[in-house]
Order: sequence, then C-alpha cells, then structure tokens
Amino acid sequence: MTLMKSWVQSANSAKTPFPLNNLPYGVFTTNALEPRCGVAIGDMIFDMAAAEEAGLIELAEDPVFDVPYWNDVMELGPEAWDALRARLVQLLADGAAEQATVAPLLVPMADARMEMPIVVAEFTDFYAGRHHATNVGTMFRGAENALPPNWLHIPIGYNGRASTVIVSGTDIIRPNGQTKAPDADMPVFGPCKRLDIELEIGAIVGTASEMGHPVSVAQADEMIFGYVLLNDWSARDIQAWEYQPLGPFQAKAFATSISPWIVTRAALEPFRTSTPARELDLLPHLEEPGPMLYDIDLSVTLRPEGGEAVTICETNYSEMYYSAPQQLAHHASSGCAMTPGDLLGSGTISGAEPHQRGSLLELSWGGKEPIDTGGGQTRSFIEDGDTLTLHGAAKGDGYLIGFGTCAGTIKPAVKFP
Repeated sequence: MTLMKSWVQSANSAKTPFPLNNLPYGVFTTNALEPRCGVAIGDMIFDMAAAEEAGLIELAEDPVFDVPYWNDVMELGPEAWDALRARLVQLLADGAAEQATVAPLLVPMADARMEMPIVVAEFTDFYAGRHHATNVGTMFRGAENALPPNWLHIPIGYNGRASTVIVSGTDIIRPNGQTKAPDADMPVFGPCKRLDIELEIGAIVGTASEMGHPVSVAQADEMIFGYVLLNDWSARDIQAWEYQPLGPFQAKAFATSISPWIVTRAALEPFRTSTPARELDLLPHLEEPGPMLYDIDLSVTLRPEGGEAVTICETNYSEMYYSAPQQLAHHASSGCAMTPGDLLGSGTISGAEPHQRGSLLELSWGGKEPIDTGGGQTRSFIEDGDTLTLHGAAKGDGYLIGFGTCAGTIKPAVKFP
C-alpha cells in the first residue's frame, strides 16, 4: 500500500506519523475544550465529539463520542470499527465533498494536551520475548537454565494494576520498597536503586468474552481494538526480593505508561508478519492461523536532566515469540472473562544484538556494563531527572504508521511517613 492522499496537507508528508493511512484514536483537551475523543491526521486532531454533534458521524442510536474515552466505541464491535474508519477516510481524503464542514473541526496538535485514551479495565503483562527472557534468565540462573520449563509452551504473564496505567508525559515518582542485600540479615525499606524500563507494545481488548468460554487465536485477533506503546516501569531491586514464589507485585505496580494514540489493526494490516520459528510445537489452542505480529520499528531514548537525548535501544516488534492474539487466547483459555478496555502488555521486546535490548537490566547486563548516555555520563539504571521515551512506527511505501511517543520523567521518591 502507498500513501493515501488527504486534503489535510500535513498528512501527506512521508515523515508524519499520522497520514490518512493511520488515523489513530486518542483523547485530547485544550484551554477551550473539555477532554474528548479525537483522531490524529497530520499535525491536526479531528474533534470526534463535535463531528458527532454536527451529524457527520453516526455510529449508534445514542452518542458514543460525548465521553472522554473510546470504550463506548470499542463495545460496538468490529463492524462498527470498520464503518468508522471508512467514514473517516471518506471525510478526510483528498477531494472529500464535506471538506468545508470538517475543516473547522480540526484542532492543531500544538494546542492540545493528550489524556488517557481509554478507561483501563484490567492490566496483564506478559514475559513473551525470547531474547529478553533468555538474557534475564542467563543473568540469574545461568545459560543452561535461562528459560523455565513452561516458557516454550505458554506465554507467561501476571495480572498487574490498572489503577497506575498512565498516559505519556506523566511524571514517574521513584518507588519505595523493601529490598535485601545478599549479605544482610534483614531487609530495608527505601527508594528503589535499580529503576528500569520495559519496552513493550500494549494490545487493547475491544470486545468481551464470556466467562467459562475460551476463544481461538483467530477470534482473539478480531477482539483487539488497537495497539499502543507501553513502558512497564520496573523496580529491579524490589522485584528481586519480592517475586518468589508468586511473581512481580510492588516492583511493577507503581507505574505503567502508554502512548496517547491507539493505532488500529486496520492501519497495521499491511505490516503483518509471522512469529519466529518454534523450537517446540505449540498445543492446538495456541496455534496461529496466519501472521499475527507486525513489523514495527521501535527505539528508546534517554535524556539526562539538562542533557541531550541519546538512543539506547533499537529493535522491532517482530522479535516477539508470542503474538498479542496468542496472549489473549491463552488468557481466556481457562474461561477467564475478557472485558473491553483490558490492556495486555507484550513483555519486553529485545533482539539478538546488544543494542536491541529493551531494558537497562539487559543493556547494562545487570549493572556490570554501564552504557554511554553522552556528555561523559553513563547509566546502569535510571537516575532522578532522566526522561525515557519510547518511539515506534511501521514503515510503508512513502508513509509511516506512527504511535507518537511514550515518555516519562523520573522524580525523586516520596519520603515515607
């Protein structure tokens, strides 16, 4: 597919992340407007609440864009999603008959502030990138025991906290927690000393499944409304002390950042690609009927306070061993009911090469090999004042399908009472 032309001229640049081919969904506000649903097109945002009020878009008998989240649209299902996209293309394509009516409803991105695009129902994070799992396992258990016995059979995950999923640009307060040095008799409580990122893609569940009823991988694919960049901030020292035997808890509960724009499956369709070759055959309920990953270039920059941003990681979503539909199918396989607004984190996306590692734990190899962050500075883990930013885009023929950015700046820990 090539670039689709729009009468919004900024959408026709090969460098914009938001051409007509994309049309991602978000929630924005300005000094004059209350938070509302919007669609990115070039350097503008199409005000969906105003468009619905003007009668330009009608998805259901009752309004669905008069609220500051996309959950009501998600619940209408895939047919409505397709109808919405078709109508948006019709309104924004070059030569659109209703251009004069639509144009006043465009808001400059420069004047907008982005909000959470959905109400997160539940958050589940997976551990489904083989390079990441192998690296971390090698560090802590040795190369011969890097992957646990179940890893090649199921996408391992844990249930996280929806309450601390936040939109890009929200500051991150360094967490406090309990840690224990190997040679200490007792643990201590205080600020995390090994703060980290996890470069991930988040899949947003758009339609529900019924309790007691599993779904196939193909059905799971149809249930996904869209994708976001996701940073599951991690307190590695707190995690090391608390995670046995039940897994991460407070080390992951303090913050998870997502990008403000939801990129739809329809926009990503030209970039479908297959998961890597399997070392062991999967059981039938996890077999994929076709390509379920996407070719999305990803990177991470670190900017020290007062310094310049330096790229510390470059990788691709196609490195995942398990796709989001497989993760969703596994999640529902026990009969667990899935809900519109459920968010599934892919797990850290790392490649085979050192510069493709999606966490500082891997990049610095557990702190033993600090990385160069420019200006004579190095990092093993994140320091106060550092800003970490995730970037992502699929690259087409003369166009991009971009996610925007997912950024957070670290603030000092709050002194415990």
